Amino acid sequence: MSVVTTDILDGVALVTLNRPQQMNALSADVRLGLVETFSALNENPDVRVAILTGAGERAFCAGLDLKELGAGGVHPQTIVADVNDPVSTLNRFTKPIIGAINGVAITGGFELALACDVLLASSTARFADTHGRVGIMPGWGLSQKLSRLVGIARAKELSLTGNFLDAATANAWGLVNRVVAPGELLAQARALAADMAQMPLEILVTYKKLIDDGFALPFGEAVALEKRVSGVYNAGVSAAEIEARRAGIQARGRSQ
Repeated sequence: MSVVTTDILDGVALVTLNRPQQMNALSADVRLGLVETFSALNENPDVRVAILTGAGERAFCAGLDLKELGAGGVHPQTIVADVNDPVSTLNRFTKPIIGAINGVAITGGFELALACDVLLASSTARFADTHGRVGIMPGWGLSQKLSRLVGIARAKELSLTGNFLDAATANAWGLVNRVVAPGELLAQARALAADMAQMPLEILVTYKKLIDDGFALPFGEAVALEKRVSGVYNAGVSAAEIEARRAGIQARGRSQ
């Protein structure tokens, strides 16, 4: 049985962490599977969007497999220092990733969720940063990403207690895009992915990079970046191409 499964349909790749009995914990095999899967999907021109979720109803991902580590496996520092860790691989993925958070996302699983571009959460989803309770420091970006998403005081509350954050509060704090009933999670994730997949692949890749690169800059520099990128990209778009897409945009607007 594969610990990471992939199903590709209509330009959308559904990637599932498949260790439900172990709460989809990030064993060495799962970490390697995620790296290999997302590296291959990044090079696949037929894939425009990826959805990442967990098997079962209890967990999206419970983080690193502490049982495996406690049995004398790889030291956490070695995992964090690996440039081919799963979170860094997701960060390098050039296409949109929708996280469908079906259950708990704990510590490394929380970091995996934060590597997604858009998060949809089941009403049963919960998030927790338990690095401090385990006695280690995060190394996949959580200490910096979380504060930028929910505010520094809220991030400190979560990380310095290890307490769980329920889906409704995560939505109110802006951590997730929306909360849906458990039975609707994948359907809504697929619908959102289908909307994204209608975009030309080059637009998806370029626009995602522009947003991410600009977010990492002071506002003035980010606006200047947008002007440079748009100047180069838009120069290659013809009036005929814009006209060809106009009718489709108008029809879609009337249907929504």
